[in-house]
Amino acid sequence: MTDYQSTQPRTTPYFGYSRIKEILGRAREFDRVVLAFFAILAALAIWTPAALWPSVRFTAQSLLEIAPFLLISILLAAYLGASGADRLIGAAFRGKARQAVMLAAIVGAFSPFCSCGVIPLIAALLASGVPLAPVMAFWLASPIMDPEMFILVAATLGIEFALVKTAAAVALGALGGMAVLMLERAGHLDAPLKIAVSGCGGNAVTATERPVWSFFGDPDRRSVFGREAWRNGLFLTRWLTLAFLLEALMLRWVPADQLGAWLADLGTFSILAAAVVGVPAYLNGYAAIPTTDALMQLGLSAPAGLTFMVAGGVTSIPAAVAVHAMVKPRVFGLYVLVALTGSCLVGFAYLAYKLTGL
Repeated sequence: MTDYQSTQPRTTPYFGYSRIKEILGRAREFDRVVLAFFAILAALAIWTPAALWPSVRFTAQSLLEIAPFLLISILLAAYLGASGADRLIGAAFRGKARQAVMLAAIVGAFSPFCSCGVIPLIAALLASGVPLAPVMAFWLASPIMDPEMFILVAATLGIEFALVKTAAAVALGALGGMAVLMLERAGHLDAPLKIAVSGCGGNAVTATERPVWSFFGDPDRRSVFGREAWRNGLFLTRWLTLAFLLEALMLRWVPADQLGAWLADLGTFSILAAAVVGVPAYLNGYAAIPTTDALMQLGLSAPAGLTFMVAGGVTSIPAAVAVHAMVKPRVFGLYVLVALTGSCLVGFAYLAYKLTGL
């Protein structure tokens, strides 16, 4: 071997332990959400290719359906943060704790946000220092009912069902807010947001006493608006894309009509089961109306139908995945626990109302 050859770097690939460790280290640099999404698609292509295209199509259609609401909520959250108006909303929720929780629950029940669309606004409120208790009340109540949904529910399932669902939204929000108050007073649930989204909202702009409603002439605030809109949009789009793909898989292998027939045979226990089943079987607030109507025609009771809609509205798979990515585990656990427990409670309350005939 010549001197020239001996000085050349070794080009033969080496696949020992150190090489594998290096590859794994580089893999960690990639976005885990994107990796999970494409890993699922690859698994489908290999083991069940017939499910690949329907799953992709469902994911794309779900993203397109929620896009207008998601865009509005993202731009609204960015506007609130850049203008400082999130502090104004926060001030309304910083009064007496119990009154703030009730106010947030009522406002949430009549706000036009879905379970995914409300998340950027929630992140902005929490990042600007709004207490978790009223935010949780607003968060839980908002996806259950809004004015347009009230009309559609009343037309499909009856005015009584629509009124009860509205009351359930306020009750669930109040339950979650009061639960947070008790835990906070015991020294828990501090700093609910994860670091990934802790920079959104009003913290990015120097605090002012009054919001700057028309801020687009201010380069700094305009920059904050664009940065926060991009950050929230990218965050939610990534997680929701993965979440809708997971939902597509669950809906493919757990058909709603079979679930409905199974729930109808459970009698009183159908309320408990509907709370759990509502998570994978629930599509969105508007698609759930004909689904619930169909389930009730299969024999599902009205209280169980209410439980299905309330639990699924709050903890649908896309919303739960996005929430898990946004807040710390304790807050996420409380969110799921209140949603499932509260939906059962409102279902049993509606059952008691039906039995007493009041």
